[in-house]
Amino acid sequence: MVKVAVDAMGGDLGPSAVVGGCAMALQANPALQVSIHGDQAILGPLLASHSVFSDRLTICHAPEAVSMEDKPSHVMRHGRETSMWSAIAAQKAGEAAASVSCGNTGALMAVSMLQLRRMEGVSRPAIACLWPSRGRHGFSTMLDVGADVKAEAPDLLAYAIMGATYFRNDFDEPRPRVGLLNVGTEEHKGRAEIKEAHDLIARHQENGRYDYIGFVEGSDLPSERVDVIVTDGFTGNVALKTGEGTARLIGGFLKETFRSGWISMLGGLLARRALKRLSLRIDPRRVNGGVFLGLNGTVVKSHGSADATGVAAAIGLAAKLAGSGYQGRMAERLVIAARAAQDAPEGDQA
Repeated sequence: MVKVAVDAMGGDLGPSAVVGGCAMALQANPALQVSIHGDQAILGPLLASHSVFSDRLTICHAPEAVSMEDKPSHVMRHGRETSMWSAIAAQKAGEAAASVSCGNTGALMAVSMLQLRRMEGVSRPAIACLWPSRGRHGFSTMLDVGADVKAEAPDLLAYAIMGATYFRNDFDEPRPRVGLLNVGTEEHKGRAEIKEAHDLIARHQENGRYDYIGFVEGSDLPSERVDVIVTDGFTGNVALKTGEGTARLIGGFLKETFRSGWISMLGGLLARRALKRLSLRIDPRRVNGGVFLGLNGTVVKSHGSADATGVAAAIGLAAKLAGSGYQGRMAERLVIAARAAQDAPEGDQA
């Protein structure tokens, strides 16, 4: 059995969507247990309709909640009674193997770093997400997508190692192809830290067990060229939100087009199965969940607006990662890279 601690109070759609997602995840995975953290008075009636899972779904009372407006520093000082703090504390105490929250990203990262601590060799943890692509596995991984707005060259190297380990574990890919996001593929382009990271990431291919393909551009994100895209949190978050907005825009245009006349509506009916397959293929709910990489524990950040399907996907991802042992392999490679950087002669350090 794998137990996941879930913050029930952080999502935009309220605890009902989170409880529904827990039930869907439990239905899909008989080896899963969930401890759901939040206000007992609110959660009790919601769980009553899912009594079939009563032996695998338990409430941990936490009377307060972290709002989207709360500053991380405020939560760090005054958040010990919140559902978010309670979920991470359960993981720290060994009562759960992973945590999931739909809540405030900055606060979740701060609380997770405080309680679980960073891995050796990691200065800035990163959030990794899956990105639909034409690659051989149907997805690529991009990090960071919002944990920290900036990253130095050693941070980008750590992202490459963490992203490759995560992708290898998720898709059983022996040597993921890693690319560094830049404004062009030519070696002379980009900021100084990008050029420095370019050399570092290339140097550590064997330790990280990845193939470095060099610089990639924004147009490469959904391509078959790369498996792991490395970038800073500011750029990654902008790219992620742009991709989500573009997908919604195209979906809206398609609906408008097929409703523009009876011939178009007939065409839509004829293409209904193909359109449903497309919708499933790009549905962000089915790959919902950004993974915090670089911590001594598995924490999954669900999208704040996730419905029950999205929450279930995030819980399923957390359970899968918790039982995979990828954390140990990642930690080992990060330590090797950090020590190699310390041992290198000053003139050889990029």
